[in-house]
Amino acid sequence: MRILRRILVVAAVLVVVATAVGTGVYRWQRPMILTGTGYAAHNDCAVTEIGGRLDAASDLPANPIKSYLRYGSDGSAETTGSLLGVLAKQKAWYTKGFGCTLADERPRLGPASTVSADGNPFTHAPAPQSSAKLDAALARAFGKGLSASDAAALGTRAVVVVKDGKLVAERYAKGFDATTPQLGWSMSKSATALITGMLVQQGKVTLDDHGLRPEWKNDGRADITVEQLLRMTSGLEWDETYDLGTPITQMLYGESDMGAYVAGRPAEHKPGTVQEYSSGSTTLLCSVLAQRTGLGADLPRQTLFRALGLSSAVLEPDAAGTPVCSSYLWATPRDWATIGQFALQNGKWRGKQLLPEDWMKRSLEVEPVEKTDDPGYGMTWRVNVLPDGSMRWPELPKDTYYASGHDGQKVIVVPSQDLVVVRMGFTPDVDDEPSEVALVKEVIGAGAR
Repeated sequence: MRILRRILVVAAVLVVVATAVGTGVYRWQRPMILTGTGYAAHNDCAVTEIGGRLDAASDLPANPIKSYLRYGSDGSAETTGSLLGVLAKQKAWYTKGFGCTLADERPRLGPASTVSADGNPFTHAPAPQSSAKLDAALARAFGKGLSASDAAALGTRAVVVVKDGKLVAERYAKGFDATTPQLGWSMSKSATALITGMLVQQGKVTLDDHGLRPEWKNDGRADITVEQLLRMTSGLEWDETYDLGTPITQMLYGESDMGAYVAGRPAEHKPGTVQEYSSGSTTLLCSVLAQRTGLGADLPRQTLFRALGLSSAVLEPDAAGTPVCSSYLWATPRDWATIGQFALQNGKWRGKQLLPEDWMKRSLEVEPVEKTDDPGYGMTWRVNVLPDGSMRWPELPKDTYYASGHDGQKVIVVPSQDLVVVRMGFTPDVDDEPSEVALVKEVIGAGAR
């Protein structure tokens, strides 16, 4: 009996120690785990509710703790993500017109303005009858000629071609069509620059505006301008690595007020001297624009979406009502093409000049900096001729520029060809750019009309 009692005492002590250690480790790692469960909840909600897809796990990038996550709708108003079904629970709430927002309770975002497709020439356009050459180019963009596994890895989901302002070709992967909204990830930044340009044209903001946040009043961050946020030269400390616990994942999946989180980052460089790619900069800018206009989460709908007739577009906000302008714009490929066409037309739409006439020219100017991690990045658009005079894509015309998003999203604009090419996909494991460059080259060679 004494031996048994000793064994039981030792076992009890071990359980207590193990529990204490486990609890300590969990408390230590909980902030990072919350980014994983937030990712799971938000993505499951958005892919299902906005994209109309049924398997979120196959639609978006892998998660480092994916095998331990549990997520999905519980039949009520929210989607919940958790670790092993119990720990670090996060909730994503769907609101019509605004998409999904991570919050403990349903966020109060106000009404979403109605956006009509009126004035958008592509929304209801009939499926185009493209030429044999264009059909062949699109087929190759979807992996024709590759092995089944390589085509699957390429993961093209949509291609839309607009030439001379007309829809001339399109193709979609199985399970997707012209009405399926797709996430543009960082192409959202280029749309944000267009929103900013519209507000500049309306006199509501200028590129030189500074003193953007009250907490910057007594330090050098007050010198940061709107233009520097667009150009990623704010100097705020940042890490764009998508991993647990980094600023980008903490912002997206662990903060209820993303603008405040980014504004709280310390200054690492003097504004305007170093270019460091930062999703935080764009979302911080939208917190400023949303506050200055008083439009809150409805900012994109009452500006760019309404003006262009982007009836499918949804730009999801955080719990504070700030549109997450760095990453969360969903739209059909045709609506993404509309955004590209608006840029191609230098902001003129239906006879009205909605952007300053020099806006796109300035957006495509790459300013000199002491250091950059993204050569050729202007005001959210990337250009083909790099600062050293070399060509990013020698196969394409010099005036080519583009918006780019995570896992192979592109809106490629070629002004000299009056051409916009949209490619959407899910390409986490291979380089998608050679396929996109070949596509645009072949479309130009096909002489689409």
